[in-house]
Amino acid sequence: MSFNHKTINELHDLLVAKEISATELTQATLDDIKSREEAVGSFITVSEEAALAQAKAIDEKGIDADNIMSGIPLAVKDNISTKGILTTAASKMLYNYEPIFDATAVANAYQNGMIVVGKTNMDEFAMGGSTETSYFKKTKNAWDHSKVPGGSSGGSATAVASGQVRLSLGSDTGGSIRQPAAFNGIVGLKPTYGTVSRFGLFAFGSSLDQIGPFSQMVEENAQLLNVIAGADSKDATSAPVQVADFTSKIGQDIKGMKIALPKEYLGEGIDPKIKENILAAAKQFEKLGAIIEEVSLPHSKYGVAVYYIIASSEASSNLQRFDGIRYGFRAEDATNLDEIYVNTRSQGFGEEVKRRIMLGTFSLSSGYYDAYFKKAGQVRTLIIQDFEKVFADYDLILGPTAPTVAYDLGSQSQDPVAMYLADLLTIPVNLAGLPGISIPSGFVDGLPVGLQLIGPKYSEETIYQAAAAFEATTDYHKQQPVIFGGDN
Repeated sequence: MSFNHKTINELHDLLVAKEISATELTQATLDDIKSREEAVGSFITVSEEAALAQAKAIDEKGIDADNIMSGIPLAVKDNISTKGILTTAASKMLYNYEPIFDATAVANAYQNGMIVVGKTNMDEFAMGGSTETSYFKKTKNAWDHSKVPGGSSGGSATAVASGQVRLSLGSDTGGSIRQPAAFNGIVGLKPTYGTVSRFGLFAFGSSLDQIGPFSQMVEENAQLLNVIAGADSKDATSAPVQVADFTSKIGQDIKGMKIALPKEYLGEGIDPKIKENILAAAKQFEKLGAIIEEVSLPHSKYGVAVYYIIASSEASSNLQRFDGIRYGFRAEDATNLDEIYVNTRSQGFGEEVKRRIMLGTFSLSSGYYDAYFKKAGQVRTLIIQDFEKVFADYDLILGPTAPTVAYDLGSQSQDPVAMYLADLLTIPVNLAGLPGISIPSGFVDGLPVGLQLIGPKYSEETIYQAAAAFEATTDYHKQQPVIFGGDN
């Protein structure tokens, strides 16, 4: 029996009433994973034995009636550390790495009685937008298996969209939660920088990375963020703010809410059908009482260039630790220390990772630092100021999550520039450290479209309020792919 069509609230009620046990729910989830995994390829590792042992312990202790996540299964992106569970970042470099500690987000999930059922596939070290750079497998879109699932958190997105799990965790450096959420017709939130601890998240771009939740519905997303968010002494960039209840505004109307629609988000490079979809969604927000007005974010056009200098520079520094000495892959054909370093990194990293390491190293090198990294930092400040000006007058920003729907597998993997440009709508949010969500807003050519809502720092409750209001008056979130029992 499958339970993944039920909401988290419904599952919680069943668990509290003892109509199902955590063990039964976990086993049903594992069965769903097995039955659909060959079609979509969401998981690198399924931790069946550990998950069932954890579920049994929760059943023996008893479901916590006051804790909505008690006994609920969770899938975790494979760049988030899980003690005793293989954690590879989808790289040959870490093909055999089993951490000895949990990421804080995972520890928080465990403390709330959640059960980790497996680690999801991703672009290698989160570098990519299609989950095609993984060393292990290529993940397929839940709606059309000939299309990409988006990336880098493609496995986490398809695991939810295909009904393998109800909830999952991803990470977002330049759109890696929101874009796959859009491509798979589910909800994905990138929290404000510092809201969720980065301790235990494999660092890619340290000033950009954030762990965040995937879900079928908006309220479930907020419920999972309640669990994983919070200040953490292990992370120097963790925000010292008290976590509110992120569900607190869900259900409130949005009459009078001012929402900005940047002209740059509907301009060059945006599929006309996507533009039409987003303008229709804006009309829906107006029907709900929101005030929609056009604004300008003039420096957003530089976001992709700025991002790939800053993110690659930070990556070139962060990935120095993978050298074949302490853990992970080590080249066997080395005869001295230099060859261990060079051969291990040459053989252990994929092409996209090596490309970004080289790009970042060049940007930081003597004679080029001022022209590239320093200049990128200055333009980043201008992008931040653009947002600040808009948020002085508006509550939220609305736009598409991605310029197109999911594209064919293999169609952009040999064209890194085309892949990079696909993130032009999500990247500025990371550069400014803002929260952003992608929610389903309809279909184009039979594939899901994502609507992005962006707010000022620490405005997740308002984002969820607006997203839930839209969700409550549309039925896009109710439509499922064939693999999940839908008609599409």
